[in-house]
Amino acid sequence: MKVAVVHYWLVGVRGGERVLEQILTCFPEADVFTHVFDPSAVSPLIRDRRVTESFIGKFPGARKHYQKYLQFMPRALEELDVSDYDLVLSSESGPAKGVIAGPEARHLCYCHSPMRYIYDHYPAYSAPLGRLKRAYFSHLAHRLRMWDFVSAARVDRFVANSSFVRARIRRVYGRDADVIHPPVDLETYSPIPAPGRDYYLCVSELVGYKRVDLAIEAVRGTNRVLRVVGDGEAAEALRRNAPANVEFLGRVEADRMREIYGSAKALLFPGEEDFGIVPVEAMACGTPVIAYGSGGARDSVRDGVTGLFFDEQSAPAMRTAIDRFEAMDFPVEPIARHAQGFSPENFRHQFTAAVGRMMEEAR
Repeated sequence: MKVAVVHYWLVGVRGGERVLEQILTCFPEADVFTHVFDPSAVSPLIRDRRVTESFIGKFPGARKHYQKYLQFMPRALEELDVSDYDLVLSSESGPAKGVIAGPEARHLCYCHSPMRYIYDHYPAYSAPLGRLKRAYFSHLAHRLRMWDFVSAARVDRFVANSSFVRARIRRVYGRDADVIHPPVDLETYSPIPAPGRDYYLCVSELVGYKRVDLAIEAVRGTNRVLRVVGDGEAAEALRRNAPANVEFLGRVEADRMREIYGSAKALLFPGEEDFGIVPVEAMACGTPVIAYGSGGARDSVRDGVTGLFFDEQSAPAMRTAIDRFEAMDFPVEPIARHAQGFSPENFRHQFTAAVGRMMEEAR
């Protein structure tokens, strides 16, 4: 088969790009299509493929300001010529699935999430905007929702990255989806010998909806130490209001994260994520997770075995969960063993099986 892989934009390496790497490993002859491509910002596995940009890539400053061209992306996808391909695989978080495949081709979409900023996260994205920008975004989001729903009909099979996203796909598109969890790099993340485990840890982009503020408030007035890894637009405000027992480490290179995860008492995960790869990385290092009991964490964390859930997204609820945690025992080995289920090999096996089922149904 001739295979095309469509990814929203290639300007860095995060969870979506790690999934893309595994898809390309499954289909080593596939060509890649995207809106914007920065070769210096991606891995050799992606960089060495034949990559075709949409016309968005020709716009001024597109590599840095690609999101400002969101209004043009639906048409840009439809202008990409994938008519000569037998199989189209789209990786969707930003617009990707809207390409127009040939009449005999089959299209599978791996959906990290329908575009949150025009659906359930729309109020949070819209509220901080000024009056004119809010009016423009309201008009754009309305038009994008219509196109997004129509373009979903071009997909033969959806695969969601979690049960949470599967429910969102059903709600937004009226379509069912298989669930295949994203992979974690188990060669990088594994238990460390004789860890001290003398602090709590929060690893996140420091933006409002991640709710890192709840983790900070949960340890305020206690002797519990919290270390925060990450940076973002909310970093300055969080640092300014944090108590002395909270330490901000900023962005940390991946090769240091194994030790940081493995030396923590527990990972605090206060946000609602589509899936959330951070809890799986922590568990791969044998570290339990105290998570808000909504979103993708429901798929990755086993309550009472690899961590604990708290049901109300508030600092008091998280503090109560920490109190419960400290009265329990969470051995390293079962936690790390559970994380093995999220291996790249498992992902590739499940993904190729989903493609195979789609092609078999077509035949």
